[in-house]
Amino acid sequence: MELRHLRYFIAVADAGSLTVAAEQKLHTSQPSLSRQIRDLEREVGVQLVNRGAHGVEADVSGQGVFSTMHV
Repeated sequence: MELRHLRYFIAVADAGSLTVAAEQKLHTSQPSLSRQIRDLEREVGVQLVNRGAHGVEADVSGQGVFSTMHV
């Protein structure tokens, strides 16, 4: 697991949007960020965010990671 994956996840969970996190917080493209989040989910074996038409939110597993990592 790479530290940047966790940093990306925290930015997405905090922003509530892949696009906002990508453009305003991480200065990267949304497709690249989405791919990184999917890679992290695949690596840990659980879905961390619920993706919807109106953004994303951390699911139960993601909330645990977010509260542990977000300082």
